[in-house]
Amino acid sequence: MPDTAPDDRSPSWSRDLALLALLFGLLYFFQLGDSTLVNPDEGRYGEIPREMLATGDWVLPRLNGVLYFEKPPLMYWAVAGFMNVFGPDEFAMRAVPALFALGGVLLAYAAGRRLHNRRTGLAAAIILGTSILYFALARILILDMAVSVLMSATLFCFILGVREAPGWRRRWFFYGLYTSAALATLTKGLIGFMVTGAVMFFWLLIFNQWKRLRPLYLPTGALLFLAIAAPWHLLAAQRNDAWAQFYFVHEHWERFTTTEHGRYEPFWFFIPVVLGGLFPWMGFLWHAVRDALAGGWARRKENADAWFLVTWAAFVFFFFSKSQSKLIPYILPVFPPLAVLIGAWLVKVIEADDRPRLRVGVWVFSIVAGVLGVGIAYAVLRPGIIRHAAQMHAVRADGLYSAFALIAGAFAAHWYWKKRPAFATVLTMAGSVTALLLALAHAQDSIARPGTRDLALMVKTDAQPADRVYHYHEFFHDFTFYAERTVGIVGYASELELTIDPAARASGRFIDNAEFRRQWSGTTRIWVVARKDDTRALFADPSFRYYLLEDSRSHYLFSNQP
Repeated sequence: MPDTAPDDRSPSWSRDLALLALLFGLLYFFQLGDSTLVNPDEGRYGEIPREMLATGDWVLPRLNGVLYFEKPPLMYWAVAGFMNVFGPDEFAMRAVPALFALGGVLLAYAAGRRLHNRRTGLAAAIILGTSILYFALARILILDMAVSVLMSATLFCFILGVREAPGWRRRWFFYGLYTSAALATLTKGLIGFMVTGAVMFFWLLIFNQWKRLRPLYLPTGALLFLAIAAPWHLLAAQRNDAWAQFYFVHEHWERFTTTEHGRYEPFWFFIPVVLGGLFPWMGFLWHAVRDALAGGWARRKENADAWFLVTWAAFVFFFFSKSQSKLIPYILPVFPPLAVLIGAWLVKVIEADDRPRLRVGVWVFSIVAGVLGVGIAYAVLRPGIIRHAAQMHAVRADGLYSAFALIAGAFAAHWYWKKRPAFATVLTMAGSVTALLLALAHAQDSIARPGTRDLALMVKTDAQPADRVYHYHEFFHDFTFYAERTVGIVGYASELELTIDPAARASGRFIDNAEFRRQWSGTTRIWVVARKDDTRALFADPSFRYYLLEDSRSHYLFSNQP
């Protein structure tokens, strides 16, 4: 039960939300559009909305002109909407995940405050918002931040709703649950309601909380869910006969149960991801969970709300650990409940000024920050560690700044822990990691994997509509976005599922090496983009005559005509 009565009308609510929105808005939007789209994910999730705008088809997503059924369209719609209003640039597109991340921080504040008190809400928001993985995914155009925030909204609405007596407040929490679950489903598929539904079910079952479930407003809530989530699914199935089998079987069942998607990792893969992603707060996690569950199983009913947060984090962790398809961003939904747990524990420690209880967390932070700082300084100062000299020069200043922030923070946190109140120690850790995050944001363009933007802009300017543009032995997602045209692919089985798109398969854009050599000797002008490493054998062939038009750090643009 809450420590204090709800204070929704307190002016501190609006002040806190406004301050958090301002501070984390500045952090997440700082130089957000300065770097080019990163392949493959940002290029993919920028190009699909661009093609939606170009074709006017908002039901069936396309990538490089090929039907793309891997994910539902909510994120594509949002990005396309921002592009339509603000223009097709990097800032407009990345603003979507950044806004979702900002919403997640405010959600953690609201949940932490209602579950505990105002200070816990503030602590939870700061912990979540400054965790290094959460920050990184806030600034990358992928789906995982959006689905994580929507799943978190579903589960926070649930635990806050069951605490309320029947009435308008409880009803709106449950309507929020159904709405956010539907939007999560429209963002990344069935996990949007299946995973969150499983968390709620297991908590109700294991901790015998069924009485708290009534009323759950199921009839109207189910209608609300279906009204939001069902129309696109029905339209997609109606528009394409292959959609249902690919979407439900290939993208959901087979992704979870098989390794065919090429993303297999060992069961323990997410353990270092969670601990490292929680930096600088991971050293407090064990004590926070242990304190929240004080009394153990014997007091499970008294600590039912804390057990819900633990159930949430544990189920999501084991669900994705069991999956045969693992990527780092998948685990992001465990971070909001962990932030609330750590925030509640830190507030108790700070209020009691119980500095000895910070010992483990401070030591872990100091060691990790110190090692990271020394490692970053070594990497940017010693030639050869960073492969390209130009890149090393570009990141050196930010690297040294990051190293100083980490090393100084490691020593300062340890000193404050011994000499000053507990609050000063925690504030020092937060300040140190914020300096690191700003440096990472400033260096984002320099440390990103090189793309093909400059080559694409050259093709966009100079290529004629009748010319053919090919990617050689690879598909560069960002190219189609910047060039604003679809391309052909030579000798590469890309992620594009031609089997479900007969029209794309018959277009003649997807060819083998023999057909490429035949077309190369024809009269039609051909533009080719390739990785430098992939052209060695081709350029070494004396019978292959080509004109090198442009090159970047990692790619060539060449043609059969000058």
